[in-house]
Amino acid sequence: MGINTFKPVTPSLRFTALPDFAELTRSKPEKSLIRVKKSTAGRNAMGRVTVRHHGGGHKRHYRLIDFKRDKHGIPAKVASIEYDPNRSARIALLYYRDGEKRYILAPNGIKVGAVLMSGPGAEPAEGNAMPLGQIPPGLPIHNVELYPGRGAQIVRGAGMAATIMAREGDYAHIRLPSGELRKIHVTCYATIGQVGNLEHENISLGKAGRKRWLGIRPTVRGVAMNPIDHPMGGGEGRSSGGGHPVTPWGQLTKGKRTRDRKKPSKNLILQRRP
Repeated sequence: MGINTFKPVTPSLRFTALPDFAELTRSKPEKSLIRVKKSTAGRNAMGRVTVRHHGGGHKRHYRLIDFKRDKHGIPAKVASIEYDPNRSARIALLYYRDGEKRYILAPNGIKVGAVLMSGPGAEPAEGNAMPLGQIPPGLPIHNVELYPGRGAQIVRGAGMAATIMAREGDYAHIRLPSGELRKIHVTCYATIGQVGNLEHENISLGKAGRKRWLGIRPTVRGVAMNPIDHPMGGGEGRSSGGGHPVTPWGQLTKGKRTRDRKKPSKNLILQRRP
């Protein structure tokens, strides 16, 4: 994947840097693997805004992604690399030997025609899914399960990769992209390799309108609001609010740890992220 930059013939193009999509091999998704995705604009079933700054944007279909990789022992051929509007990573369409089709997150360097496998008997090769207990330490992994059989929940964004540092008993020690060192059961599955679309971090949208196309609405600073709307609102002139930066609900926003101290999984975290 490459990044396109533009001649600054307009003010917005001066700072725009967008992907060239050269790695994509198909423009339309597989019809049997898409579902309707309704826009909620950040509102819950009561119609109240529970997630701010959501709304508008282009219509999307949801692509059904196989996060479990539970078709064990059946070879699958990579038929295409496609764009997914719901995530930063690219997706790969797999044709299994028994005729089934599934989408997976496209690992970095995967090509059309490659044959992938999942299961305990798979080789530790790029794009194959295996239990953590069988993956050699030091290999980059992604699409990692936290609980056996639940499906991958972490290390799914573009360019992400975790590393198996060691194994001790029933648990593998995984270094996550955040720097956290965490214990995960050796029967949990992970995919070998790094998530593709590495250049995603270099994208510059260039203008506010493109942000709106993605369904992201404007963010207003708390100090620009009235006292009734935000703890940092009000005051004569440009006041700083008179206190530490907080959310509209009074939660401290700089450095305060929000993780529940009584969470059972705290014993699985060997080292917190820096």
